[in-house]
Amino acid sequence: MEKARISKLGVPYLHLGKGEPLVLIHGLGEVKEGWEDQFELADQYELIIPDLRGHGECNKTNGISIRNFASDIIGLMQELEIETAHILGLSMGGAVAQEIYRQAPTRCRTLLLISSFHYFPKKLKGLLYDSRKGNLERISGSGKHSEFAARLALYSWNKEMVEKFDKFFQPKQHIFIDSLAACFEVNYLSLLPRVNVPTLIVGGQYDSVLPIWIQAWMHKLIPHSEFIIMRNTGHLAKLEAKDRFNTLLRKFLNQQKTAS
Repeated sequence: MEKARISKLGVPYLHLGKGEPLVLIHGLGEVKEGWEDQFELADQYELIIPDLRGHGECNKTNGISIRNFASDIIGLMQELEIETAHILGLSMGGAVAQEIYRQAPTRCRTLLLISSFHYFPKKLKGLLYDSRKGNLERISGSGKHSEFAARLALYSWNKEMVEKFDKFFQPKQHIFIDSLAACFEVNYLSLLPRVNVPTLIVGGQYDSVLPIWIQAWMHKLIPHSEFIIMRNTGHLAKLEAKDRFNTLLRKFLNQQKTAS
């Protein structure tokens, strides 16, 4: 496993490969090592893979917000002297990617928004959170949380996939709850129509965390965006269909090289 580095601002990150910079942003309760199946992209791209504030090895636990998650990554890019990069975010990480674009649009070469969201109407919040509140609040990084979380996130229910999920899903209870609350504050309805960089939106056919109509809505709002539905996957296509997922990323990113 690649050894993590720590930025001057206290952000742990993995840094590998050469080529155009590609930032990989994990989801709620995950850690940077959860992108392990995407390390192979380092043969074409310079991968920058941070732990978000309060997640993984990051000891910064104050100020949990999508805004601060994004500013931490922008600061890391500045420290690494990366002027512009492909910004890829999964789930909550996709909201962070959108916030990076809001704060520093010129640093975004492209956006890749995977099983993500841009806004939660009140009724949707009730559907996704209120009915699951007890289980979600019991998630603490130990004990019986993993079966509920895995059944929610995965379509492929087999031992290997569940073990992989458990390895990279390491929520810390108060960070998890504060981050979840931050997600419900997100509202990029007015931002997305102004996005003017190539954007790939990916949804999982059987995603029960963030159903694909949310990503379809994002696609409708972002001019000239591309929307792909990953068949026979849940919320984590990066794990469940890594070869198809990585091929999809390469295809999109290579198209940008051709277009430039």
